[in-house]
Amino acid sequence: MSNRWRGLSRRKNNRKAVVTISLLLSLNLLCGVLLSNFFNNDAASAAQPPHSTPALDCANTPCFDPPVFSIDRADSIWVVVNKHRSLLPHSFVPKLVTPKFPSQISNNPYKIQLAPAAAAAMIAMFADAKKKGAGIMFLQSGYRSFNYQVAIHERDVAKFGLKAGEALAARPGFSEHQTGLAADIAAIGQGCRIQVCFGTTKAGKYLADQGWRFGFIVRYQNGRTATTGYQYEPWHVRYVGVELSTEMHNLGVKELEDFFNLPAAPNYLTGKN
Repeated sequence: MSNRWRGLSRRKNNRKAVVTISLLLSLNLLCGVLLSNFFNNDAASAAQPPHSTPALDCANTPCFDPPVFSIDRADSIWVVVNKHRSLLPHSFVPKLVTPKFPSQISNNPYKIQLAPAAAAAMIAMFADAKKKGAGIMFLQSGYRSFNYQVAIHERDVAKFGLKAGEALAARPGFSEHQTGLAADIAAIGQGCRIQVCFGTTKAGKYLADQGWRFGFIVRYQNGRTATTGYQYEPWHVRYVGVELSTEMHNLGVKELEDFFNLPAAPNYLTGKN
């Protein structure tokens, strides 16, 4: 074999050796990466609890968490008050504020007080109602003390009789108004003040259709006296917070009793008043 061919042969053999070594190094590196990923994934899996679920994105999607508020505590925005469920203690007095409407004369001529959260929501709702052509709303009634409810109850029972009177006015200690979260609403120039026909006014329709956006529900619905214990009151709204009102709206549930799977409360329970 000539020197020339010997030289070419050596170059080829050297190239083969280099290629072989390079392939071996690449395979070794690849195996290292795969093994590293395998063990890292195993470690990550071991660190995670089984069947874990991703956290809710409450910043972008309204979240409803049932245990957040109590339905029994008198100072809870979800407290359910009806003819089976009184406020405890009966002497309960909530924190109260006078809502600072743009026009106190138009929106709150009687200087009605509400719980702070309900007051802030009411201001926003009145402004939105006016903007959307539902008229100028005002507070007809809000917080009522235990003693004031005594007078209201006695007046309505004396005027309409026990059954009809108690379909309008709660017994003292059983009134939503005592929580500071309930309000009776009217509107300037629309008539039907504290009457069933209020539901046909622009303001009444607005409350029924839009109130949930601000955390309010029309508490005593038409045809549901057997559940709530009260006649239809389209003027009576109850603040429950936007989370709960939105959930009720989305599910099409109108009454707190139905939402929380509570017994209907058409009448007071003898011996438990």
